[in-house]
Amino acid sequence: MSSDQISVAVTRRLPDVVEARLKELFDVKLRDNDEPMTRLELAEIVKSVDVLVPTVTDRIDAALLAQAGPRLKLLANFGAGIDHIDIDTARQRGVLVSNTPGVLTDDTADMALALMLSVTRRIPEGLAVMQSGDWTGWAPNALLGGRLGGRRLGILGMGRIGQAVARRAAVFGMQIHYHNRKRLRSEIEEELDATYWESLDQMVARMDVISINCPHTPSTFHLMNARRLKLMKPTGVIINTSRGEVIDENALTRMLRAGELAGAGLDVYEHGTDINPRLRQLSNVVLLPHMGSATIEGRIEMGEKVLINIKTFADGHRPPDQVVPGVL
Repeated sequence: MSSDQISVAVTRRLPDVVEARLKELFDVKLRDNDEPMTRLELAEIVKSVDVLVPTVTDRIDAALLAQAGPRLKLLANFGAGIDHIDIDTARQRGVLVSNTPGVLTDDTADMALALMLSVTRRIPEGLAVMQSGDWTGWAPNALLGGRLGGRRLGILGMGRIGQAVARRAAVFGMQIHYHNRKRLRSEIEEELDATYWESLDQMVARMDVISINCPHTPSTFHLMNARRLKLMKPTGVIINTSRGEVIDENALTRMLRAGELAGAGLDVYEHGTDINPRLRQLSNVVLLPHMGSATIEGRIEMGEKVLINIKTFADGHRPPDQVVPGVL
């Protein structure tokens, strides 16, 4: 099947340059607005296309895949995370899944450091003072934060993003520690000057800052649960730019409100947009609306990977970023 015969549907608006290229290459259905597709719209579209380009806002589960027509052969996900897609059911139905790994490493790592600085230097509090017009001038003890240099950073998940966070944090003078499913090769540890902790409990208890950089899987759900959060120092800060489900959000909220943790910087949430309202009220918490990947460069590169995956599939080959269930 040639590229221009392949029917493609995109569930959200993508950067103009990506949409233009999709129109050049394929028979594509694009969104007129940027609202997520409803469940009914998704069920209708999967009946009539060869390729669906979903995003993290689309739940592609077994029930939806059961409604797909025989034409659907590829889910070319716009994004690296694929926990919103039932990979096993897709495979059973002969539907390939691809994603866009590696593109957002630097953008997400940048955001992790931005959150660390925002929390420890109280940047949002300073911004609020300026926006309210209440600032009366410099004072020796006003809005005192703490420096990152010298603090112990514990990275939970030392993949591409975790290593990028480590490199950035080292420039700020932080000491790098990590816990990972598998220990890094010795040469990478030496390059990062990183200390491996086999026991997550022991690492958490000794760190000043914890950065969550692992994916959401059944084994990482609530990995930072109430018991483990209580192991952290009262002066500790937790940063999450990965997946909200890794932290027990209610337990975190209780501890922050009780002063048992110094602060948190979150870009992702356990229940998506349904964020604990008490979390929003805390001055020592920085909340961002899932902005970790929000650079125009990153989104265009994601789109280019989607294009390559679809084009390679259309040419009769395996997409370069095909997700293999056993490797997850």
